[in-house]
Amino acid sequence: MTTSNTGTGDVDPAVREELARLRDSIDNIDAAVVHMLAERFKATQQVGRLKAVHRLPPADPAREARQITRLRTLAENAKLDPAFAEKFLNFIIAEVIRHHESIAEDTVNGGPADDAH
Repeated sequence: MTTSNTGTGDVDPAVREELARLRDSIDNIDAAVVHMLAERFKATQQVGRLKAVHRLPPADPAREARQITRLRTLAENAKLDPAFAEKFLNFIIAEVIRHHESIAEDTVNGGPADDAH
């Protein structure tokens, strides 16, 4: 497959077809990732409510450290940059903690825990 790019946007139809196929695959993977994250956050919301009711702290640094170690190993085994995987998990953990703090505040103030978190 070769490209003919003379500034007019002409691209070999076979290249265009392969790009479309690969991009469709990427779009499907992105959709799966979003759905998996939604399921993960549903579970962490339940954890947040349980923690709030029992007055447990929103963050659990020991668990977070174990999860990071576990995810780095999974990333290495999958040939994914472990540093990237750690950054990704840290982003998710920060969001989960924010949700847990909000749930705890709502529980203490007698308001309903917001399921949108």
